[in-house]
Amino acid sequence: MRSSLLVAFALALVAGAASLRSAEPRWYRGCTHVHTLWSDADGAPELVTDWYRQHGYQFLVLSDHNVMQTGETWFAIDAADDPRLTSAHVAELRARFGDDAVSVREREGQQEMRLWTLDQLRARFEKPQEFLLIPGEEISDGPPTRPVHVNGLNLAESIPPQGGASAREMAERDLAAIVAQGERLQRPVLGHLNHPNFRWALTPDDVAELRSERFFEVYNGHPGTNGHGDATHPGNEELWDRANARRVYELDLPLLYALATDDAHDHHVDGPTKSNRGRGWIQVRAGELSAGALIEAMRAGEFYASSGVELADVHFDGKTLTVDIAQEPGVSYQTRFIGCELLDGAVQSGVLFLETDADPARYPLSGREGYVRATVTSSRAQPNPAAVGDAERAWTQPVRGE
Repeated sequence: MRSSLLVAFALALVAGAASLRSAEPRWYRGCTHVHTLWSDADGAPELVTDWYRQHGYQFLVLSDHNVMQTGETWFAIDAADDPRLTSAHVAELRARFGDDAVSVREREGQQEMRLWTLDQLRARFEKPQEFLLIPGEEISDGPPTRPVHVNGLNLAESIPPQGGASAREMAERDLAAIVAQGERLQRPVLGHLNHPNFRWALTPDDVAELRSERFFEVYNGHPGTNGHGDATHPGNEELWDRANARRVYELDLPLLYALATDDAHDHHVDGPTKSNRGRGWIQVRAGELSAGALIEAMRAGEFYASSGVELADVHFDGKTLTVDIAQEPGVSYQTRFIGCELLDGAVQSGVLFLETDADPARYPLSGREGYVRATVTSSRAQPNPAAVGDAERAWTQPVRGE
């Protein structure tokens, strides 16, 4: 009897702790789009992971192109045809992580270094409720002239590009393959469309009609992804609003949610022509630091995207969207509440409903809005921008009234 009571008491404590944890969610900072030597970046996976851990991130997805960090892979040092890994880089790794952490061999007269696997990275860097590595892959599809890239989060197996007759079909099929793996393995997964304006691969209509998933990058820190658009192409924010307006009024599809990411490739040299770390991230409000909890929170819209602005809170009670900014001294902030509406029988996207410097900033929905979201812009320029004049921003997810 006493043993049974002790077991029951222990189970009650566990259940109580879990209940308390889920009742008091917190913000977790992470990046879901980062590259290493496993594909086309210049950073060893341990160097990349350590940078994010040291800079206040709680979770990270190493999303290399069409590969996951498994198996034995060796990378040439000081190779004439691919100089991304140098002797100086190897010396830096030895100094930071120890001689035992760096495996080097000579093969046919060429020195090579073994790349760390995800399992090795987890053993070295993960710490419960402090830092988490989520397995992932950037499924890279299509020809170089019209590339379609989709990130899969928390994958158990690599997914090959699914192909298709158009960029829209490729994106749809790649996202559907991620969903299918999650259903087959009973595993929480999430797919997001990357940099839709990269080489102008996707239009607002393409993005609007995606049905397998509802996540895309409104900000990507790679300087070559055309996030601001040009004279004939909308920038990512306008694309987001145009796509969501169609989803609300024409397609009856769930609202698209937005991420900000680094898409980091250059880990040794910073600058406006480089694809660097620390430019874009998401903050997810979840009950614990686990892949399942983070993905569940993202599906519920409990996250925001940032290129430098931090929010203390985002709250929507069904009637009013409230944005509370974690202000920094000497910096001013402007909040724009943007959405869509039906006016005189025509759909209007990107409607500015309210612009304010109040904090907290509040927008009470009147009932005419198809949806409302907020963009917060600071007066401070990004310290290492991907485009000239980039300010620090935060983007909340769109909401609809009761």
